Amino acid sequence: MRGLDEMALRAKDKTAKLGPDIDLDAYGSEPVPHGYVEDLDVLSEADKERMILAGVDAEETERSGTYVQKDTSVIHSHSRQEGLEVIPIKEALKQYGWVRDYYWKLVDVDADKYTARAQLDLHNGYVIRALPGSKVIYPVQACMYMEKEGLSQNVHNIIIAEEGSELHIITGCATAAHLQRGLHVGVSEFYVRKDAKLSFTMIHYWAEEMMVRARSAGIVEEGGLFLNNYICMKPVRSLQMYPTTHLAGKGAVARFYNLLVGSPGSQMDVGGRIYLKEPDTRAEIISRAITNGGNIIARGDLVGEVPGVKAHLECQGLILNGGSIHAIPELEGMIDGVEMSHEAAVGKIAQDEILYLMSRGLSEDEASATIVRGFLSVDIPGLPTQLKAEIDRAVQQSDKDMMM
Repeated sequence: MRGLDEMALRAKDKTAKLGPDIDLDAYGSEPVPHGYVEDLDVLSEADKERMILAGVDAEETERSGTYVQKDTSVIHSHSRQEGLEVIPIKEALKQYGWVRDYYWKLVDVDADKYTARAQLDLHNGYVIRALPGSKVIYPVQACMYMEKEGLSQNVHNIIIAEEGSELHIITGCATAAHLQRGLHVGVSEFYVRKDAKLSFTMIHYWAEEMMVRARSAGIVEEGGLFLNNYICMKPVRSLQMYPTTHLAGKGAVARFYNLLVGSPGSQMDVGGRIYLKEPDTRAEIISRAITNGGNIIARGDLVGEVPGVKAHLECQGLILNGGSIHAIPELEGMIDGVEMSHEAAVGKIAQDEILYLMSRGLSEDEASATIVRGFLSVDIPGLPTQLKAEIDRAVQQSDKDMMM
């Protein structure tokens, strides 16, 4: 790990998680065969419609590469640009020795029973790598799609932006329309090398009885930039994710943005932790949470270890129709000379704002939807226009569900 103490890169979650302990034996993990397709256009219209809701375009319009996994099978994987590699992780582990230098190096394999399952019963996942100096013109898209009822989909992903490269990824998790119940176990490890730029945008479109356990960590070297965006605005039974990133080089920057909507019965525990380990590092965690009857924990933890670092944490929540929002902002300054701040607010839509918009000709529902869209509109510096458009589309699609 380039001179870094590997143990220092392993996060310890100090806080209890929302949601039930999952009986792994209640979900099957036997292989589900699906044939490889050279052209995603041969997928059913129903599959393509569900995938596009998670930002994955079967026509691959303005995409630099694609990875699609249905249940346990890789059905499509390729790069469309020189300097970009998109490889199923099982294939990469067999063919390329260098992959072992990244595999299970940031996430502890025995952190909990979910990481253990990802190791002992791995279905697949991907390695996406931008070679040194390469600039990926359009986003790479990756889709984890579930069709088999009651399946535990176990994946491990490795993302590498080599020195001086620029890489943008949109990853969509989605389920077939008929699927109600399943488990997704995902491990992801992110490496942003010197002066590299990585944006990773997740749009999740789960089923109502889905259980999701994501475990991820990243490292950013000198002058690197890591943008990590998470959008989940559709029903999910239980969701836990708490990515950790280490800013391990001078001037490294990380920004996390979370947009969450908790539907009735949903339990979401989403946050992030960033360690500022070197001078002039910068970090930001921004969360927008709306509950329409679900329970949401929005976490954030910023740890300043050296002088001259700057970090900000912000969590805002709206309660529309019952449920709860628990904001847990944490700042840890370990030495003189750190500059860190946070703000958190939970409330409801202001009646005077609704009345003002109604006076401009909108109905009450239209006024409320307009306010919600504005609340969820977060400016993410450095995000390509294609990804910004996907986020805007996800927000627009959620209006009716939120206001019901």
